[in-house]
Amino acid sequence: MKLNFGENCVRSQPDPFIFEDGGRFYLYVTAGNGVEAYSADSPLGLWTFEGIVASIPEGHAYWAPCIIKLGDTYYLYFSCDTPGTFENLHVMQAKAPLGPFTSPVRLFDRFSIDAHVVETPAGLFLWYAEDNREAENGRIGTRVYVDRLLDPVTPARTPKEAVIPTFDEEIFRRDRFGDGRDWHTIEGAFWFREGEWQYVMYSGACYENATYHIGYAAAKSDEDDLTKVDFVKHTKDGAFDPMMIKNGFEEGVGHHSVLKWKSAYWAIYHGRDLREENGAAYVERRTARICRLHVKDGIITAERYEDHL
Repeated sequence: MKLNFGENCVRSQPDPFIFEDGGRFYLYVTAGNGVEAYSADSPLGLWTFEGIVASIPEGHAYWAPCIIKLGDTYYLYFSCDTPGTFENLHVMQAKAPLGPFTSPVRLFDRFSIDAHVVETPAGLFLWYAEDNREAENGRIGTRVYVDRLLDPVTPARTPKEAVIPTFDEEIFRRDRFGDGRDWHTIEGAFWFREGEWQYVMYSGACYENATYHIGYAAAKSDEDDLTKVDFVKHTKDGAFDPMMIKNGFEEGVGHHSVLKWKSAYWAIYHGRDLREENGAAYVERRTARICRLHVKDGIITAERYEDHL
């Protein structure tokens, strides 16, 4: 079900990250000229567009933000292009969830996207995606890593590869470099813990493709150092078995965040209404949506409806 942005809203909300603070909800999304945000009294209420809340000089193409509150400071992570670079992770800080965000720090000097920063009793951990062009299983492309943060702006730079491509359905583009090798994409990690289990969810393939999906890996572990946890990718007896993929009313479902609200889990994700494009070039129309998740004993299932929860 689509979130309510008002009848006259013409904006898209790719890569929505939901955050609750002080009884109010905030949504941060991908945009061109800066990180855009919305706020609401309830996830199911009317979302108010708050405009651009973070940007850096000469930056553009702001992808997949996430936010965490540590003490009295909010840290907003995102990737963007800057002159001479292509999509590097950055972080800015503020004293309020809508900013003003200041003091930008670039975390990496290479392609790096889709941060999710979490805190456990063992410290801060950064989930993110970057490229691997020398993959041992031959499936080159983007995959999910986890690294310790020494502080909110300093990675330890000892990452662990956590989720890798293993299926053709995760191919972003065939023969991407003209050398016969297909490029795969696993990105958009979101970690959480429920009971004895830990989960890391992700998006796979290209958001323009029919096989774009949300999957997950799980581990039955009480280990707080997330770089020591071995997550097992969910399959159906070894076969591709995504948690969410194109259905009869929406396509392009992916890059999500998870909210525990009213004693239940909810995925806030982007998708497109299913319709014919008549051969036209892709036009951005990803909008933020919500569905109920059922989480139990290492298994996650999604309950999706077009017009209700």
